[in-house]
Amino acid sequence: MNGAMEFEAALAAANLPGAVALVTDSTGTRYLRAFGMADAVAGVPMREDTLFQIASMTKALTSTAALQLVERGQLDLDAPIGAILPDLADLPVLEGFDEAGQPMLRAARAPVTLRHLLLHTAGCGYTFMDETLLRCAKAGPKTAPGSRESLRLPLLFDPGAQWQYGTGTDWVGLAVEAVSGLSLQDWFDRELTGPLGMTATRFHADLPANASQVHARDADRGFVTVPMVLGAGSYQSGGGGLSSTATDYARFLRMVLRGGELDGVRVVSPETARLMRADALPASLSAGVLTSALPQLATPFDPLPGQRGGWTLGGFLVNTETGPSGRSPGSLHWAGILNCYYWIDPARDMAGVILAQLAPFADPGALSAFAALERLACAQ
Repeated sequence: MNGAMEFEAALAAANLPGAVALVTDSTGTRYLRAFGMADAVAGVPMREDTLFQIASMTKALTSTAALQLVERGQLDLDAPIGAILPDLADLPVLEGFDEAGQPMLRAARAPVTLRHLLLHTAGCGYTFMDETLLRCAKAGPKTAPGSRESLRLPLLFDPGAQWQYGTGTDWVGLAVEAVSGLSLQDWFDRELTGPLGMTATRFHADLPANASQVHARDADRGFVTVPMVLGAGSYQSGGGGLSSTATDYARFLRMVLRGGELDGVRVVSPETARLMRADALPASLSAGVLTSALPQLATPFDPLPGQRGGWTLGGFLVNTETGPSGRSPGSLHWAGILNCYYWIDPARDMAGVILAQLAPFADPGALSAFAALERLACAQ
């Protein structure tokens, strides 16, 4: 069975409502197919240009925007970020709970920096992934999901001490806005997605008509739709608010493969492009393992079983050994919570993305299809 047939068989076996899959090299698209339904309940077919809520795939773009400002001397990787974002100047560390169930807090032993936020070593977490942080949020004043107030939670550890996936990149987006004087969308339009020709990659407060619905499985191997708009909060979430298409996001992947430029337009310097791709996590730490406190939204996931994961300032997980589906050491990858996944393999000059809209995260069928897409790319 050739690579395309193997992938399409794996996707059929995955029983996803629908998906779009793409493989690209640094010069252009090598494979692009749409499968299934954008709305499995109403019977709306998936199209190659269907819009998806890409969730945490937003992080790489926001990280790139911050590094653009580091290039220009407007942000400093290692200065206390509290000077720019006062909310982060004195965030306490959560040490546990007292007998009454109230959080016990202490002062952090180090200030939060932009480097910490980019590397997920600041101590920020996600309530849907961490039971302790979820308990802390429930013990405090109720905040609206997607509000800036919902970000103001204690740190889980002293900055720099551990790796913990969380809201750090949302704070990075707010730092971009604070120093540029622009909204995050306006910065993207002017300096990143606009120059790269990513015309479909935007924040949306409502689900556009050309967007896939979010689905969940029902008991009869069918699907229900779930009302969910990740970009509908009171601020533009640099950690997870963008929507995009496979072809749009592939332009960003090609830019990374090409070292910071695309179609003659350079968005970051060659030096910054190297920073985006290089593991910057201390060797004593490992990235990538995700836990869950809300299984209806996300299930536990280890993308690199048995090996240390690195992390880059560009917002990418790095496999330090050959990946399970043949991904070269030093490749970059990450995902979005609605079962969107991508990888970038500079050694092979290859990248790929598969987009679905299905909860919870780490659906076994979606993961098997993603692995088959990687094998397809490696066979080309």
